[in-house]
Amino acid sequence: MSLPVEPSSGLSRYVHRRVLITGAGSGIGQACVLRILAEGGHVAAADISGDGLADTVAKAGQLASRLSTVVMDIRDEQSVRAGVAQVVESLGGLDTLVNAAGILRSSHLSQTTLADFEEVIRINLIGTFLVTREAIGALHEGKGPSVVNFSSTSAQFAHPYMAAYAASKGGVLSMTHAWAMEFAKAGIRFNSVQPGSIASGMTDGSGMSRQSVGPGLPQDADFTLFGKVAPMLPLDGGAIFANPDAVAGVVAMLGSDDAYFVTGTEVRIDGGSHM
Repeated sequence: MSLPVEPSSGLSRYVHRRVLITGAGSGIGQACVLRILAEGGHVAAADISGDGLADTVAKAGQLASRLSTVVMDIRDEQSVRAGVAQVVESLGGLDTLVNAAGILRSSHLSQTTLADFEEVIRINLIGTFLVTREAIGALHEGKGPSVVNFSSTSAQFAHPYMAAYAASKGGVLSMTHAWAMEFAKAGIRFNSVQPGSIASGMTDGSGMSRQSVGPGLPQDADFTLFGKVAPMLPLDGGAIFANPDAVAGVVAMLGSDDAYFVTGTEVRIDGGSHM
């Protein structure tokens, strides 16, 4: 899959903006890094996979002069604390936080282990909490500060075999609303995106990062149950998943000053799957 480095719009909304993006070693997180770099941003890319981060740097090409990386495990409080501190120091502050790191596990309810359920919650929900908590002090001092969290269409619509994932993303959705209210008077905006039918390591199992593990649907999964989550908009070649840049462009808008009057909401990016 080819990820565009230059946005077709030629926007420069991120000149002088300092951005931390988690889950930046593959998929949508990586696409967000490339998009925001292309708009002039200074980006710190965080991921649990050093190999994934190296791939992001390689794809950034000459734009990598404004890109730094940090290996960070968002499940681990100490790793997050050290990683965010390193990012704030290297960037000289923080203006935008993008919490893109996440995993997807799929299974029948009766076959879902407690360990698997807890891992999804630990990374997707608690990880988002930990990174945001450690970054909030720097965001208070930032310019037009903005946080973009990753919820999912599964937070509000039925996705079979994905209860743990749906629970984690519903939590992210609610948490984002709570923070938007808590920090409104401080001028820190909180929004979330809800991707659906997007190609990434989470949907094809090819992600380099342990935080981008494929869905692994049960072998006896009833695929007729997925009729309601099929995209309505046509994709090139009859594809069923859009490229990650479909999400990256929306994230770039929400994290920029263009969205100065947008907070406490979510944007669904699913090709009309859930109209």
